[in-house]
Amino acid sequence: MDGTQLKQAAQMNICQTYARHDLVLVRGSGCRLWDADGREYLDFVGGIAVCNLGHCPDDLAEVLYRQARHLVHVSNLYYTEPQVRLAELLTGSSFADKVFFCNSGAEANEAAIKLARKYSRERHGAGRYGIITMKASFHGRTMATLSATGQEKVHHGFEPLVDGFHYVEFDNVDAVAAAVDGTICAVLVEPIQGEGGVRIPGPDYLARLRRLCSERDLLLIYDEVQVGMGRTGALFAHEHEGVGPDIMTLAKALGNGLPIGAMLTTNHVAEAFTPGSHASTFGGTPLVTAVACEVLKRISDPTFLERVLTVGAYFKERLQALQAKHPRLVHEVRGRGLIVGMELKVPGKDVVRRCQELGFLINCTVDTVLRFVPPLIVSEAEIDRLIRALDTAFSEM
Repeated sequence: MDGTQLKQAAQMNICQTYARHDLVLVRGSGCRLWDADGREYLDFVGGIAVCNLGHCPDDLAEVLYRQARHLVHVSNLYYTEPQVRLAELLTGSSFADKVFFCNSGAEANEAAIKLARKYSRERHGAGRYGIITMKASFHGRTMATLSATGQEKVHHGFEPLVDGFHYVEFDNVDAVAAAVDGTICAVLVEPIQGEGGVRIPGPDYLARLRRLCSERDLLLIYDEVQVGMGRTGALFAHEHEGVGPDIMTLAKALGNGLPIGAMLTTNHVAEAFTPGSHASTFGGTPLVTAVACEVLKRISDPTFLERVLTVGAYFKERLQALQAKHPRLVHEVRGRGLIVGMELKVPGKDVVRRCQELGFLINCTVDTVLRFVPPLIVSEAEIDRLIRALDTAFSEM
């Protein structure tokens, strides 16, 4: 099928739940992608913060090939070495003692919600099941995780929502404290809101949340699905503040494009998950966890993380220079490491479209925020090329 035929077949045979770009991608390498017509693009979307080591790295392809020839799937009725090795790597590099594996960020958050409720019921009895989440948050598309998400547009059409979620303003600990009553068991928060527009809270936000949760005997849950795995220049985003959670969720970049999710927690909290209380048929397959082990080893290298900070600072400076040049269009530049947002004073869809015409893939969230989450291997030279394309797009507006 050529590109036109493929798009027609997709429209006929695939549920139309995505507003797709008019683009058929067929090949990737590093930070570059090629379409069905052979045109090259520089990718600053990275599969939405997934391909942190770039597209199709040879070493990961080799791991995938080797594992596929040995063992692909046997279910979690049995032990497999790659899964155990990955669990050891995750607990050894985090606050956690235990890991639950699944297939996506939504499933990881679903597991976190279930664990928080079950732990609270066993500790405090019935009636203490509510979870405080933040407005403009995003936690997934299952019924529980879309209910946890603080965006009405995600809820629309799926009411009634799952009961027990309470939304307060992000970066406002007083609002969280005011919402705590005898029904609340946990607080669920993204250390940086990605889908919410690359919103970074104040430096004491997580510390104050931690203190509040400890005082009120609540579980603190970090959703690091988008901002974990080196994206901010630390292995996990909360490490910048040095404030650990009771539960943390990961997905996206953990598999560098292969489907995996993980929920991490302490021994004390994990005791609430007993055999049969939660499960996932494909969670932590040998194939995916073998690759994830290599991903985690590479991304957790201090030299790699330091480079993310350096390149991220360079990217932010170059975007701020564009802001100074185009003050009529650009409101603010914000970010940490290589999750960077440029908030416009106008809708961003035309900028996204023009950049694609110029050979660059970028993303817009909450209508006006250009969100840049490229592979973490992006170079300063590739950033400079994007800056020139953005300058062209802004100058034409």
